[in-house]
Parts: sequence; structure tokens; C-alpha cells
Amino acid sequence: MKPVPDMPSQLAARLDEVWAAIKTGLVRGLSVGFRPHEYTFLDGGGLHFLRWELMEVSAVTVPANAECTIRTIKSYDRPFSAASGNRKPVVKIASSAGAAAQSTTVFHKEKTIMNIGEQIKSFENKRAALAASLEEVMTKAAEEGRTLDVEEEEHYDNTAAEIRQVDAHLKRLRELEAGKAATAQPVKQAGNGNVAAVASAPVIRVEQKLDKGIGFARFAKSLAAAKGVRSEALEVARRQYPDDSRLHHVLKSAVGAGTTTDPQWAGSLSEYQEYAQDFIDYLRPQTIIGRFGQGGIPALRQVPFNIRVHAQVSGGAAGWVGEGKAKPLTKFDFESITFSHAKVSAIAVLTEELIRFSSPAADALVRNALAEAVVARLDTDFVDPKKAAVADVSPASITHDVKGTASTGNPDADAEAAFGQFVAANLQPTGAVWLMSSTNALALSMRKNALGQKEYPDMTLLGGSFQGLPVIVSQYVGDQLVLVNAPDIYLADDGGVAVDMSREASLEMQSEPGGD
Repeated sequence: MKPVPDMPSQLAARLDEVWAAIKTGLVRGLSVGFRPHEYTFLDGGGLHFLRWELMEVSAVTVPANAECTIRTIKSYDRPFSAASGNRKPVVKIASSAGAAAQSTTVFHKEKTIMNIGEQIKSFENKRAALAASLEEVMTKAAEEGRTLDVEEEEHYDNTAAEIRQVDAHLKRLRELEAGKAATAQPVKQAGNGNVAAVASAPVIRVEQKLDKGIGFARFAKSLAAAKGVRSEALEVARRQYPDDSRLHHVLKSAVGAGTTTDPQWAGSLSEYQEYAQDFIDYLRPQTIIGRFGQGGIPALRQVPFNIRVHAQVSGGAAGWVGEGKAKPLTKFDFESITFSHAKVSAIAVLTEELIRFSSPAADALVRNALAEAVVARLDTDFVDPKKAAVADVSPASITHDVKGTASTGNPDADAEAAFGQFVAANLQPTGAVWLMSSTNALALSMRKNALGQKEYPDMTLLGGSFQGLPVIVSQYVGDQLVLVNAPDIYLADDGGVAVDMSREASLEMQSEPGGD
């Protein structure tokens, strides 16, 4: 703002004073106050403000942030000023600012002439606007049931003539573009052999955070909808989940042969393993086995598959020996256990309507259907006293061939009996864990004494602590109260999971099926 003749003398003097202070460097700071509405973080550091609201701009003697500087100054009216002969160059600061930094101002000359592609795009937009104007005139006359008046006829004819001129100019531009493309030469390196790297704008990509097991459920749904054909499953996944690039990559093709020349040859296999592990992470906390080692509960002993473990089933006896006397003999009994591969399989029946839905609720329903059948089988066979081992098929339960005691109806007496067998077997109670049903856990948590106080305040419906030991609750335990020593239970688990799809299945309608 500059003083004008009709201003009051005091205001004009004040403006002259401020301008002189800025020119002499007494006031050298610029305060820009704005409120950001939308911004992103740059990969190389800093912020990129996309939308903001300018609040105030003022000159100050001492800026609040002395380390801040203006790197680039652009003018929105530069193209229009260039048309009148007043070209305003872009101002860039060559070095960063600071209290003692030496700044260099460089003026870069910018071209304001659009290239051929930009000109074609501009004239195409102009032609579309002119054509829309003609259509608007004719539509208005048609709605009113009349012909064009004199003014509308003149407007229509002038616009039509302008469209013909634009079409002719577009034809010339396209011919020029085709000629340049035919004579284009490949880019050559500079004389010193260096190629300058141009930093591109950062790309911000937001991936949807899926719940545990949802990605594997989408994989299963896509295979089911495509009747097990991976190529068709890929098209189903692209149609139902267009933003899930990981799913597209897993379904794209089978993993090629291993090679030392390509470090990424097993990339798709790795992504499938991540999908499978994600489903297992959802499945494990729902099983009895998966809750060992979590929340202060002692963990089972992990071992690999295809190993032989030797176990001692009876202890020896020692005796006193006199000088020159024969030492007494003792006997130890051992047995070996082989951990062969075993797997749990379940058939989950899904309707065609369900597998065609792409809603989150349908994905969660498929995930739950796949998990619930596996959870039921694992928990039941883990504690069922009738579950014996089947060679090369399944292991026995942890309670098989274990002699239990009948319940007395008194929780303290039952716990005392369990502890008695525990101690008699020379087991250390440091790894002991209770297994009970939700019904028994609820009964213990609600049990009160004559004064109305809870007898077991550390017990809840979901577990807790009973007689000082942690409790795992599962409805598949039934009416049993099981005390186990976790470190003495060996677990082999490679974390693998596979899914197959079929529209047909052979069913054996027997309570005790003979097939494996």
C-alpha cells in the first residue's frame, strides 16, 4: 500500500516511515499467520500445506522463528503480467536461513508458453465449453416450444464459427505433435557422463488396516467364488477388493523355481505366509493351546516335528553301601515319543451368496466360520479322556489314560485331591495351570461364604486365579477340573495353514467314521 494524494497527512507520513524502515533493513522480518486445513508430511522432511486459511501478514522487527525462511516466491498473476510485458521471475533462496547464514537470491527465468500437449488439452476444454453453450441455447428453446430469437441466433452462429476455428487449430496442433514425435531423439548424457536426478513429489499411500484373519478370509472367498481357479480368483479379488494390492499379488501367479539371481523370487510365497500367519494369530488365542504362554500363564515346551523324545516313566532306587560291599542295582524305565506331522482339517460350508459379498461383515463371517470348526476340534481332542492316539493321524489327549478322582462337590477338597496326585507324581507346581469350563468358572466366581464375601475373589467367568494358580477357561473342557504341568507338555507347531475349495464332497454318514 502506497500513499496517495487524497490520504490524510498523518497516514501518509506513517506509511512513508514504515516503507523507509523496511528499505533500510530496520524491519526485516515478515510474520505470516495462517491456519492449516490440510497438509501432508514429506519423505525428505518438512510439511506440504495443501489447503490453508491466511489470517494476517505483518512486518516485524524480530521474527518469532529466526530459522524459518522463504525458499520460493511465486505470483499467481505472472502469466497475465507477462502478456502485458511485465514478466515477474520466480525468486528462490539458494541457501538455508539462519542467524548467521549468508543467503543468495537467484532469479530463475520461467517459460510461460505451454507445450503442445497442454495447448491441445486447453483447446479441447474450450471446445467442450462452447459445445455445451450451443446445447444450452437449443435446449432452452425446445423447452419453451419456440425457435431461436435474433440474439440467440447471433450467439449460436458466432459460437459455431468459433468451434470450427478451434477444430481447425486442434488439427494443426495434433499434426505438429505427431511430427515432433516422429523426429524425437533419445536423451543423451551430458559431456561429463552425469545424469541429474530430478526429485519427484512424494506419493502418499494409505493402506487399510484389516482385523486379524480378514485378509486370509478374503483369500478363501476369492478362491471359493472362482471354484478354486487362481486366475479367475484374481479377477474376483480385483472386482470385490480393488484396493487390496497384497491380495492381488498373492493370487497373481504361482511361485517360480528358486534361483540365486533373483533375490525377490519368493516374494509371493512370503506374502501368503503373512496371510496364513495373520489367520493363525486370530485363531490361537481362541484355543486352549494358544492361551498357554500368554498373560502370565506358563508356556508349553516347543519342539520341532519329526523328532524322537525320550521320557522316563519310572524312577530308580538308591541304597546305602558299606565299605567293600557290593552296590545295589536299580532299574529305570524309559519310552520314546516320535513327533510326526499331524494336521486338523474342517469343512466349512459357505453359500454362494455369502462368498460373492465384499462387505466387511461377510469377510468376518467367513473368517469366523473357518476358525470355529478348527477351535472346536483342537480344544475337544486336547482334553478329552477318550481321545487315544491314532498312528500317523492324530496325537492322544493330555488326559488320556490318566486316572482321575470323583468330585466331592467341595472345590477346596477337589483341589486338594488334584494337588495330591500332582505331588505324588513328583511334578513341580511352578508350571501348573488349571483347565475348567465356563460353567465351573462362573460357579467359583459367584461362590460366597456365610458373611456374603466371595470365597474366590480372583476368579471370573473368563478365568483368573484359583488356589494361587492361573486358570484357562474353555467350554470344551466339560465337567472336568484338570490340573496340568505346562512345561511337561510338548508342542510341535509350524504355523502352517492351507485352504481348498470344492463344490462337491463325499460324506460318510457314520457316528464313528472309518475313514481317516
